[in-house]
Amino acid sequence: MRKKFKVAAFLAGALLLNSAYAVAEENFWLWAVNFSRQKGVKPVTDKQYQDECGGCHFAYQPGLLPAKSWEVLLTAEALRKHFGANAELDNDTLKVIHDYAVDNAADKSWYKRSRKIAVATAEGPAPLRITELRYISRKHHDIPEKMIKGNKGVKSLSFCDKCHTQSAKGVYDADTVNIPNYPDWDD
Repeated sequence: MRKKFKVAAFLAGALLLNSAYAVAEENFWLWAVNFSRQKGVKPVTDKQYQDECGGCHFAYQPGLLPAKSWEVLLTAEALRKHFGANAELDNDTLKVIHDYAVDNAADKSWYKRSRKIAVATAEGPAPLRITELRYISRKHHDIPEKMIKGNKGVKSLSFCDKCHTQSAKGVYDADTVNIPNYPDWDD
């Protein structure tokens, strides 16, 4: 009986001490017992976010960046020079989009891929480009540059939806990838 108690205590302690995920969760126990966690990232569910952001580029799911990134990216000043383009929004729209992105950011998500991004970005400055996240770079490291930058059907890693056929649903699994002009790249 004592041995079982020691094993249980050891496992509980290991879980608490070794859980970097818990740092980002406001309620660790609720997170730990949530068996409904999803694999990818939460799909975009806000129509205004989808319409405004998706009007110019793929509407990246907020779970692809931590809240600290969205706090920097979604200010009036930052949107005036949004990666070389003017993406200004009226104050009311900006507030809705900002709040939606921050509330659904990687560090506030229960989705597996978002959790990995949250842990990887917990320290240091706010990353501003999804494509520069170490996690994303590592996932794409084996794809030759000619299939991305040299591919007129893709052009850049920032066009997630060009290859990830289920990206709008928050699914980025390898078995949903179809690189334009290279249908058999991984065979």
